[in-house]
Amino acid sequence: MKKVISTKNAPAAIGPYSQAILSNNTLYCSGQIAINPATGKLVMENITTETKQVMQNISAVLTAAEMDFSNVVKCSIFMKDMNDYAAINEVYAKSFGDNPPAREAVQVSVLPKNVNVEISVIAVK
Repeated sequence: MKKVISTKNAPAAIGPYSQAILSNNTLYCSGQIAINPATGKLVMENITTETKQVMQNISAVLTAAEMDFSNVVKCSIFMKDMNDYAAINEVYAKSFGDNPPAREAVQVSVLPKNVNVEISVIAVK
């Protein structure tokens, strides 16, 4: 079983992909960047506000699948500059509490729309 998950509360896909796919009880969320879904504009004042928007977008996709951050089992964080790691972690950690998911965090040379951070998640009901 494969179901496309889509919400107007997160940015529309900017390529040939879905915001998320629910397969059986597992949700595979595409990477989110800091696009404000209401305006379509990037939120990039600083890495903290950028990461907050990314996490809000992930939350919206999870909500559309009737899940929340407690369902997340794996995250992938892609950042342009590893020097932003601590600031990204500070915002990211607020979503997960005492039982954070497994994850990797890697520095990459370029991200879509030249953003500084992109995060994808896998969640299970």
